[in-house]
Amino acid sequence: MAQFWRHVNIVLTKADLIIEVLDARMIEESRNKEIEYKIIERGKKILYVITKCDLVNIAQIKQAQKTLKPSVFISSTEKLGTTILKKKIMEISHGEKITVGVVGYPNVGKSSLINALSGRSSARTSSESGFTKGMQNVRVNNKIMLIDTPGVFTTEDETEYKYVKLGSIDYAKVKDPETAALQLIQEKRDEIKKIYKIESDDEEEILIQLSIIFNKVGKGNKPDLDATSRLLLREWQTGKMKKAYGNKEK
Repeated sequence: MAQFWRHVNIVLTKADLIIEVLDARMIEESRNKEIEYKIIERGKKILYVITKCDLVNIAQIKQAQKTLKPSVFISSTEKLGTTILKKKIMEISHGEKITVGVVGYPNVGKSSLINALSGRSSARTSSESGFTKGMQNVRVNNKIMLIDTPGVFTTEDETEYKYVKLGSIDYAKVKDPETAALQLIQEKRDEIKKIYKIESDDEEEILIQLSIIFNKVGKGNKPDLDATSRLLLREWQTGKMKKAYGNKEK
């Protein structure tokens, strides 16, 4: 933790602009208020970049745009919004050369964002949280230089479930996957029911039905709830759960 904050302080010193990368599915939860406070305290500019916008609908995007300013919505995997982001960065810099720090929670999409902006795999990516171990400088073009940082957990006392939802704790490393899965089902009940074509409203019954759908049933037709829970969390963390809802509202 201490090493991370040293990295952040270096980035805040060197960068003219700080991009905070947020997850479109849980914008407020993926905001790191400690870093935002430091940015404001140092008089630096902040740009909110909401990634994974292909996993939510248009109405959610429009609502968030009213409260987070300035903000840009992108999808690194779909290559959506990166041109707009570059234009926004140059607008903020008034066309001058600019150094941009990129911060955010582990596995929220920082490296994928940098790769999308630079047009090459300059920042290595992985679906496992904590993959980026140190700072990296990546040149986007002759005007924009990015500084990537490792992701960090906030120092505030927060639940494991929040980090599971963000993907900051990998699904394979969750201490209590069944509880986390049941919480996810409770929060995203309608989406999960629609995606997996389940009728029941009961969280535990939904998890049992998912064990059949995922073919995670052991001897005597007993559902393997641990394996089912981890698979459900993986589907959420990797974005595979988006297909039924997706970005369909116009």
